[in-house]
Amino acid sequence: QADLVESGGGLVQPGGSLTLSCAASGTLFSIASMAWYRQVPGKQRELVAVITSGKRTTYADSVKGRFTISRDNAKNTVELQMNSLKLEDTAVYYCNADAFKIGSDGAKHFWGQGTQVTVSS
Repeated sequence: QADLVESGGGLVQPGGSLTLSCAASGTLFSIASMAWYRQVPGKQRELVAVITSGKRTTYADSVKGRFTISRDNAKNTVELQMNSLKLEDTAVYYCNADAFKIGSDGAKHFWGQGTQVTVSS
């Protein structure tokens, strides 16, 4: 079973909206920060948004005012609301979490499998 399970990716027109969801498996606990990254071919993976356990948020300049990250600490889930989507938002989006895992020592970084978001007219 995957440590993080993502859903919500797909095809959307410019100006449209899409919401990505990510759920941590039962093997993860004491989750600190959670984040969304994205990557396009030939480019380095970049941070889109991050949210701490205290729900403080940080956004990349390119998505400020358009994207909103949120989390439910009780359910260990995180969402990314994407509005006013642009062609340049097209990428594979990855969920990330800093957490402890059952059977492993110390906190580590965990990644989802990635989900494709395509913005096209």
